[in-house]
Amino acid sequence: MEKVRVVFFADVLICDFDGASRTMFQLIGRIPADQFDFLFVCGLGPEHINGFRCIHINTLGVPGNKSYRFAAPLLQKTELDRELQAFSPDVIHISTPSLLGNYALKAAKRLGAPVISIYHTHFISYVDYYVGNFPFLIDFARQRVRGILKSFYNQCDTVYVPSGSIMRELASEGVRPDVMKLWKRGIDRALFSPAKRNPALMKSLTGNDNPCILFASRLVWEKNLQTLIGLYDLTLQRRLKYNFVIAGEGVAREAVEKRMPGAVFLGHVGHERLAEIYASSSVFFFPSVTETFGNVVLEAMASGLPCVIADSGGSRDFIEDGVNGFKCSPYDVSGFLSRITEIIEHPELAGQFSEKELESSKKYIWEHLVSEYFDDLKSLSYYNLLVV
Repeated sequence: MEKVRVVFFADVLICDFDGASRTMFQLIGRIPADQFDFLFVCGLGPEHINGFRCIHINTLGVPGNKSYRFAAPLLQKTELDRELQAFSPDVIHISTPSLLGNYALKAAKRLGAPVISIYHTHFISYVDYYVGNFPFLIDFARQRVRGILKSFYNQCDTVYVPSGSIMRELASEGVRPDVMKLWKRGIDRALFSPAKRNPALMKSLTGNDNPCILFASRLVWEKNLQTLIGLYDLTLQRRLKYNFVIAGEGVAREAVEKRMPGAVFLGHVGHERLAEIYASSSVFFFPSVTETFGNVVLEAMASGLPCVIADSGGSRDFIEDGVNGFKCSPYDVSGFLSRITEIIEHPELAGQFSEKELESSKKYIWEHLVSEYFDDLKSLSYYNLLVV
């Protein structure tokens, strides 16, 4: 049997770069080389990925975000067209509706190849953060983003969406329900586990035995960092002896550190150490409203760490309020603190949440999701052959 040929387009193909990259590498790391031949096209990434060739595209910087660059394929269009024609893909995978993604969509039409995509980033929710200083532009920007999402994803054959909440939102924005497929994320339960609990680690980080509120994420404003800062300020006003532990790096780190001088900033933390921090903290606080899924919430749950999160975005689907955690209005700092204090002051409630979270997290298995993805690639390829 001939191998299924797949071209995989992504602006960034660096493992652990962000949540989207971690998801992509869960798939990439499990490619059955006896059944598939992959060609990768990216802006940032290695020369070869799992033995497969990777074509590099020139990149442009993103204003206000030094860590991210996006690929500009039009500068190398002739060369790239030739490479794709020679590879003759059966299926094209597109990670995001960027310049590279739109080039890939047009190439797929030209080559007669079906398209699969994963909805990694909830772009519509970013508008308030990036255009918030220009209120007169917000409505225009939202309409523009809606139009881009609707046009792009409606031209795909299959779009993996990680949560029911986001599927409903996308449908309301005009994305066709028949192209969307619920495809969640998995968790490494051997890595993230209550067995990693290490109270001595938290004392070494904070210098005391006070309860620890953990926030783990990229430090960018669209993660609702203003509410994190507000929570910190309110605990100071109420003279509560809570530690704030911040795991993550990003363009907003310097500004947040200035606003939270008593917090412990860990920067980028490797997964092994992060697993210990999850299991050893008192509460996981996550106010982000821009998540399509919320990997960090699932990691906290699998670690048995009680969660208090924003009732918004894809993350909300993890938590049944009052059963396995708490959900609060995204900008209600007082509400967040009330729920966090309730968990800290009632160990039996924390224990209930931990037990229920562990039970919930068992449903998220990468092996099942990866198998489904490769089966779908085969189906798209075979269906395309029949149509042609």
